[in-house]
Amino acid sequence: MKVLFATSEVSPYSRAGGLADVSHTLPLALARMGHEVLITSPKYRQSRNIKPPLKILDTNLEVPISWMKKPAQICQARLDNQVTVYLIGRDDLYDREGLYGNEYGDYQDNAERFIFFSRAVLELCLALDLRPDLIHCNDWQTGLIPVYLKTLYAQIPSLGSTASLFTIHNLGYQGLFWHYDLHLTGLSWDLFTPKGLEFFGKMNLMKAGIVYADILNTVSPNYRKEILTPANGFGLDGVLKTRENDLYAVLNGVDYQIWDPSQDPFLPAVYSPDDLENKKICKSHLQDLFHLKKKGEIPVVAFISRLLDRKGLDLVTRIFPRLMELELEIILMGQGLEQYQTWAMEMAEKYPGLIGLEMGYNESLAHRIQAGADILLMPSRYEPCGLDQLYGLKYGTIPIVRAVGGLEDTIEDYNPQTDQGTGFKFKEYEWEKLLQTTQRALSVYRDKSRWKRLIQRAMNQDFSWEKSASQYQSLYQKAMAKKGKG
Repeated sequence: MKVLFATSEVSPYSRAGGLADVSHTLPLALARMGHEVLITSPKYRQSRNIKPPLKILDTNLEVPISWMKKPAQICQARLDNQVTVYLIGRDDLYDREGLYGNEYGDYQDNAERFIFFSRAVLELCLALDLRPDLIHCNDWQTGLIPVYLKTLYAQIPSLGSTASLFTIHNLGYQGLFWHYDLHLTGLSWDLFTPKGLEFFGKMNLMKAGIVYADILNTVSPNYRKEILTPANGFGLDGVLKTRENDLYAVLNGVDYQIWDPSQDPFLPAVYSPDDLENKKICKSHLQDLFHLKKKGEIPVVAFISRLLDRKGLDLVTRIFPRLMELELEIILMGQGLEQYQTWAMEMAEKYPGLIGLEMGYNESLAHRIQAGADILLMPSRYEPCGLDQLYGLKYGTIPIVRAVGGLEDTIEDYNPQTDQGTGFKFKEYEWEKLLQTTQRALSVYRDKSRWKRLIQRAMNQDFSWEKSASQYQSLYQKAMAKKGKG
């Protein structure tokens, strides 16, 4: 089948979080299964220095926005010579430092930016005569595409039979905008109702995708259960319950061609479950890189994440003085809220030689941190799936996680009686529980034979994309059948 994958970020051209990795690896896995897969995303400033450079197509788009039409540039690239990528360029909307905002918050014109992108996806299909069987939409930034397919573009022959799948990667971000922005969509006010786009007087683009897509899914079985409850539904649990029979769960996967310590070009030395000796070299290299003190067998704990409350930063900051009493070294990599960025810099100054700090995301460094650290900290308030814990497993860097969403689905809590498990989990969102779980992990770390067996079990877990891609293929078929095309 022919699938157009619409996403607000795709590695290596743009990245704010795990969606960029999924948008890269899932289309490639589908292409390996024999499907024709195309990707479309905005052309951000981040794409400027990617090699090889983007090819600018002669075809330009004229994208309706409100009562106007605005031009957009089409840039083309290829992923692994298997998947064509179309980046939609309009500098006044996308040529900015951040994808969705900066340290001061979201961009105030995000409604226009992603309404324009959603409409441009359909205009791209018409301009290049793409004729996809299905458009795979991802999160609120593409939530209007299913609406357009069933309204303004329903009678266009080349798109009238195109089905849609809407994937909820994170229900916490919904694309909520004041109702006066509806004019930008070109849609009728008849759709601005509690059964349509309206949400407590505002326009909700996540809700638009949920209501209008042919089939829905989210990115882990446990997260699917959670978002159907008032506690984790962010106000949309009632809407989701009306679509419960169309709501599926597909666990995210890992591209082991990229994330594999036995062949990772970013590492100073490669290693495998059967030969772990070089992981020590990776650890020593990491400690040198961040000028850490390297006290013998002192454990290195890594935190690779956006610096946000939902990632558990309030818990981490609360226990940090106690953590530093536990004879360990900590590496922090990420960026986010200004208050947490300031806190991280203050801690690095307060504990010289014990804390390594990298503001922002650096892909090669992320690989070296995963390989060199002993423990990965992910105490998320909520986590739809999570990818870093999967990378940690493969690299023998043992995750400490809160048992929510995909973290609950992918990590088995270590049991000292049976000497089984792949990480350490706690349930209640309390700083005491995080501290206790960290202490529990460190006690196992000191038992070198148990720790080695734990590492080997973790590294032998398989979360490859092939299984997940096969499940997405089934969802595509369901969506096409519902649309009357399958």
